[in-house]
Amino acid sequence: MRERARDKGRLEDIIEYSNNVTMLIEGHSFESFVEDKSIYYSVMKNVEIVGEAAYMLSKAFKKAYTATPWKVVQGMRHVLVHDYATIDDKELYNTAVNSIPELRQQVEHYLADTDWNAWVALPDDFEDAADEPALKLARRMKSKGIAPADISDLTGLTADEIERL
Repeated sequence: MRERARDKGRLEDIIEYSNNVTMLIEGHSFESFVEDKSIYYSVMKNVEIVGEAAYMLSKAFKKAYTATPWKVVQGMRHVLVHDYATIDDKELYNTAVNSIPELRQQVEHYLADTDWNAWVALPDDFEDAADEPALKLARRMKSKGIAPADISDLTGLTADEIERL
């Protein structure tokens, strides 16, 4: 679940796995990176984890910190996991050498500049906290004119949440 309370830990994960990428790629040219399968796949896995941590940030956090191209970070993770046969070696290398250090720097600022007690105290937008398949189902049901009580029974959303969809 994407909750504000977990955002700080996910950002810390981004830092940790970004540091791993930087350590692993250090001293490697593109050619040596591609040839050394241990390094290649280690970098790939760490970049994937960075993307997963970004994906799991609350929508509210990503909306609040738009300087980071969150969809691009998440997109790289999706390619590594689902389209692994189409990975562009140069793109992965450039991501490791250029994009990951830039992302790490941005995230370090977010961690330092955010008042985490205040951030966590803000109410979650129900769309951040709710189960996404349940939201999709509720939207479809609402668009078909199904009664809110029936939608609530099937999705677990409150009448107020259904009204806001």
